[in-house]
Amino acid sequence: MNHAKPMKMSKLRDFNADYRMILLSGLSIILGAAGAVLAWILLRLIYACTNLFYFQRLSWQFKSPAQNHLHWLAVLVPIVGGLIVGVMARYGSEKIRGHGIPEALESILVNGAKISPRVALFKPLGSAIAIGTGGPFGAEGPIIMTAGSVGSIFAQYFHLSDAERSTLLVAGAAAGMAGVFSTPLAATLLAVELLLFEWRPRSFVPVAVAAATAGVLRHYFIGQDPLFPMAVSTHRVDPLILLGALLVGIVAGLLALVLSRAVYASEDFFENHLPIHWMWWPAIGGIVVGGGGLIFPRALGTGYDVIDSLLAGDRTWQLIAGILVIKSIIWSFSLGSGTSGGILAPLLMIGGALGALFAPLLPGMSSGEWALAGMTAVLSGAIGCPLTAAVLSLELTHNYGMLLPVFTASVTAHAFTVLFQKRSILTERISRRGYHLSREYCVDPLETIMVAEAVRSRVVVLPAQLTAADARKWLEGGSTKSDHRGQRLYPLVDPEGRLAGVITRSGLSALANRAGRDRGTTPAEAPVVAYPDETLRMVAERMASRRLFVLPVVERDSGKLIGLLNAEDVLAGRTRAHERENRFERLRMPFRWSRSREADAVKETV
Repeated sequence: MNHAKPMKMSKLRDFNADYRMILLSGLSIILGAAGAVLAWILLRLIYACTNLFYFQRLSWQFKSPAQNHLHWLAVLVPIVGGLIVGVMARYGSEKIRGHGIPEALESILVNGAKISPRVALFKPLGSAIAIGTGGPFGAEGPIIMTAGSVGSIFAQYFHLSDAERSTLLVAGAAAGMAGVFSTPLAATLLAVELLLFEWRPRSFVPVAVAAATAGVLRHYFIGQDPLFPMAVSTHRVDPLILLGALLVGIVAGLLALVLSRAVYASEDFFENHLPIHWMWWPAIGGIVVGGGGLIFPRALGTGYDVIDSLLAGDRTWQLIAGILVIKSIIWSFSLGSGTSGGILAPLLMIGGALGALFAPLLPGMSSGEWALAGMTAVLSGAIGCPLTAAVLSLELTHNYGMLLPVFTASVTAHAFTVLFQKRSILTERISRRGYHLSREYCVDPLETIMVAEAVRSRVVVLPAQLTAADARKWLEGGSTKSDHRGQRLYPLVDPEGRLAGVITRSGLSALANRAGRDRGTTPAEAPVVAYPDETLRMVAERMASRRLFVLPVVERDSGKLIGLLNAEDVLAGRTRAHERENRFERLRMPFRWSRSREADAVKETV
């Protein structure tokens, strides 16, 4: 009976984390507190602008712009707001244009997570004016950019890497979102699904700490109740309800696709058909907002009160039609004009109206519960973050009894949009600026293959005390061997087989040319090595940082040479991953295979 040789315990770990994760987490506590304060300030600025422009009074309390008594003069308010935002963008900071999240993505991808202090100042002011003058946006996008910029500025005062600055930028953004919505878990998930480009403890833990800190402190600044409280659903979820959620998810995915196309069609209109400076575009968008607000006043502003009404079961045809038609038109057109405002709240409102529209046709749940499923699905389909959308809806309402229908609708909408749309409403703008963002996060294939599996053991080795004469003799005779003609790096080993150095083929030729003139010593280079118990990803990073294309592989303890590993061998891991994705085969198993296998194993043991 053969016994397999036990493997030596690997020094590799599931996660790579060190003390700097604790350092970043400590800094994230400060950013969490800042995010909660900034969220409170932004909301108060929005309320103050609403009271000032629509009711001509100074107040920090919430008042819906739909309750104004300006009549036809209300059309002028969004135009004035657009003019102010345009001037601020041109002479303050152009980065305040847009809904915040694409700008945060661009800062992470392109600018090394460095954001100007001007953004931290002008973004909340511009957004407060845009939303306070009737802009059909939410506060979450602006606070993500504002708190993210504070995180970036804060990080620049410390000796940190680009990746660590990005982590603190995202930590600030997550804290801001948790401060507005009181949704720390959803804010952390949004960071993972959209902003971090990784799921690693070094970034995930600090971001979660910042979001949790902001969520705790929000209770003292704004309150501890959920933003849209609902009674917890207690009815049994049967298959008919899940089929209804599946239908809502498909229709919501289609609506999300239409909304995304409408936003960028509007942007194309402003960029390609208006021969005026972009500073004036928000004012032109304000004309449409003002006209739409005159027809359906509840389309103006953040619309948090409207979402609350939908979840409470208000499903009048005037409300549903006003949201699906008027709100969608003025939101997409105004957003395309380059004004400042968030997209999450409008998507939640439009999705809620869609769910309420289908409620009479769907079984098992109330109108408010179907509105919750609809708003989750539209948000998921539009931003491409199904986990964030589902958790956000549950945290906003505390109606955790809706988990299965909400999750079903969210995943269905996401599946629909990824099949029929190349990019989400968030990443399309990044693409139009010339950058590509892949959002498929998976384990690197090179992380699953060890060096021992890819190393070439049949290589030419030379003695450590190689002389010029020996080099010439070897080049004249040994280099003609076809087996090693492509070798460009030669390990130099001592009599015990331990690696003493390496020499390149050009170095070997230079040494051979000195034969006859002096005794010549080997111009050996200090070797950069790989070990058999390392992964190919670790070696690929070492090759990239040292600009090397081949490394000798040695035993970790004895230093004895095992072979060489070159770039082609590293790419073998990619080849294996490609075959796994693209090689299709049918595996036919005998009917009673497992029993036969056990019987064979018993016979073999005997």
